[in-house]
Amino acid sequence: MIRFTDLHKAFGRKVVLAGMTLDIPDGETTVIIGFSGSGKSVALKHIVGLLAPDQGQVEVDGRVVHELAPDQLAALRGEVGYVFQFAALFDSMTVEENLRLGLRRRGLEEEEVRERVSRSLALVDLAGSEAVMPAELSGGMRKRVGLARAIALRPRYILYDEPTTGLDPVTSAVIDELMVRTRQELGVTSVVVTHDMRSAYTVGDRIAMLYQGRIRQAGTVEEIQHTDDPVVRNFIEGRPTEAERRMSREPAA
Repeated sequence: MIRFTDLHKAFGRKVVLAGMTLDIPDGETTVIIGFSGSGKSVALKHIVGLLAPDQGQVEVDGRVVHELAPDQLAALRGEVGYVFQFAALFDSMTVEENLRLGLRRRGLEEEEVRERVSRSLALVDLAGSEAVMPAELSGGMRKRVGLARAIALRPRYILYDEPTTGLDPVTSAVIDELMVRTRQELGVTSVVVTHDMRSAYTVGDRIAMLYQGRIRQAGTVEEIQHTDDPVVRNFIEGRPTEAERRMSREPAA
């Protein structure tokens, strides 16, 4: 289980997280939604120790992330696949070489490396694309390669940072289907950060809204869809709160 407990994080005077508390159940997909700049991606980075909390903690299977020694943190990261917002592929490497990067560090036999690359690409419907360069791929295909790279590590957890951002509705639906398939076939626990409610409803078992640095509401998809909370209701229906209206009227600095 992943557990956020009273997590605080600020960058200078800007407070991003102000007491975030949330449990991520094993074997399910938890979607974290919220307005742009609400701290969703910041929360995600604490899970793998890319950021350290100012106060509070994140636990992964009982391990307090920011207290881990370097070798322990490396071991934890080996259990987590991270799908970045813009795929984060190396343009000078082929698709296969991008997937091999993380596998090489594990000292796997060549036969197993080839099998993992082939199986992972097949799972995201990109079988036979090993020799293709990232520049030859569409945005949606690059994101699928990013997912395949995470799958190849055979992680216990997969973290998705805005997986459908910048994609057309049809391609977004394909990515959603792949995320659902990945959970079903591999049994991984997933955390998805997004502001795309169509995607959240499709892939999520549970949804949590991050607002003003805290979890405003968490529940099943049905509970969120029928929420009486005015802030959550405004967000899922695409209506700005009064706070967002005030921000939009403020002159640029």
